[in-house]
Parts: sequence; C-alpha cells; structure tokens
Amino acid sequence: MATDSRRPTRRARATRRARVEARREERLRRRREARERRAETRQRRKETRKTLWEDAKNLPNLLTFLRILMIPAVLVLLERGRPKDCYWAAWVFVAAAITDLIDGWLARRMGLVSVLGKFLDPLADKLIVAAVLVWLVQMGRIPAWIVVILLSREITITALRGVASSEGLIISAGAGGKLKTALQMVGLICLIIGYRYRIDLGFYDFGLVDFTHVGRMMIYASIVFSLTSAASYMQLFANAIEQKGSGEDEG
Repeated sequence: MATDSRRPTRRARATRRARVEARREERLRRRREARERRAETRQRRKETRKTLWEDAKNLPNLLTFLRILMIPAVLVLLERGRPKDCYWAAWVFVAAAITDLIDGWLARRMGLVSVLGKFLDPLADKLIVAAVLVWLVQMGRIPAWIVVILLSREITITALRGVASSEGLIISAGAGGKLKTALQMVGLICLIIGYRYRIDLGFYDFGLVDFTHVGRMMIYASIVFSLTSAASYMQLFANAIEQKGSGEDEG
C-alpha cells in the first residue's frame, strides 16, 4: 500500500518538472526570438542608413542639396537690396530653377530615382519659393495676401498628395498646375530684379520696364491658375477615392 501511495507523488513531481522545463524552454525560445528581432532591426537600420547615405551622394541629390544651399544666397543678396545685388539674386534663383530641371532628368536618365530624392526635390522647390515670397513681402514688392493664398494652396495640395499616396493613388499635375508654376517662376524672377531697366531687343524697344510691376502681373495671373488647378486636383482626388471605394465594395 505504501508503494501505491508514492506513485501519484512521483507522477506529480515528474509532471511539475516537465512543466518547469517547458516553461524554461519557452522563456529561452522567447529570448532567442527577441535577440533575433533586435538583430534584424539593427541590420535593417544599418541598411537604411547605408542606403540613405549612398542616395545622398548621387549626383541628382547633390544638385538638390545645392539648390537648398542657394536659398540663403538669394536672401542675402535681396537683403542688400541694391540693383546689382538683386540682379545677381535673380541669376542665383534662375540657377536653382535650372538645377531643378537637371536633377530630375539625371535621376531618370541614370536610374538614380530614390526615396530621398522624391522627398528632397519637391521640398527644395517649395522652400526656395516660400522663402523668396516671404522676403519680397517685407521688401514691399508683393502684398502679403498673395503670399498667404499661394502658400495655403501649396500646403493644401501637398497634404492631398500625401493622403493620395497613402491610399495608393497617383494623380498627375494638370496643365493648369504647370502653367501656374511657369508664371510664378517668371514673376518671382522679375520681382527679385525689382528695378526699372530699359529693354531694347533690337527689333523692338520696350522702353523703361518696371520689373516689379511685371512680376506682380505674373503672380496675379498665377493665382488664377493656382486656384483652378487646386480645384481640379481636389476633384480628381475625390473621384479617385470614390472609384476606389466602389471597386472595394464590388470586390
């Protein structure tokens, strides 16, 4: 009888040992998995840092960095305010616009389109335009309400593009948006020059031209296309969202 009474105890001890061993193995397994996850995370971070550094060194992105560095150069020349300084500020601004065209072309031609470039390129464009617009207000060359409208439009469209991208939607810029950009860039160049000059092309003499006045007219015209293109973009965005929603419902 004594032997029979000890058997359940031995089985219970064996069961407890098995449970303890199982828990220990589970803890060890979780620790191994946690170490593996940490190692994978560190490796991904190293690869990301390496990729971003490599992307930062390619020619298109170097040109984009150069365009960002041109912003303080334009502002310093504008701050001096003399005709010669404004003349050179306009040329620096034109050089920045040219690098915008070149870096995009090079990225596509050389197969160097990168995430960093997709982020920096539009950022550099908006930074230099916003900085110049704000600076021209305090110089008295453009009314503040125009800058508010233009910057509000850019912020709104940028936010919509971010939402569209997160939803997997691609909405291309229309002709109105491109015309807006062209008018805006020419208008800003004229406003940066900001003084009167005699323009004689040989075949026609324009006489004394007030570049501030011409620049304002260009910016006023760009506002029309800014608002119409923004409305068109919002309509395209709304249609794309509705189509996506109806497609998911049918699926």
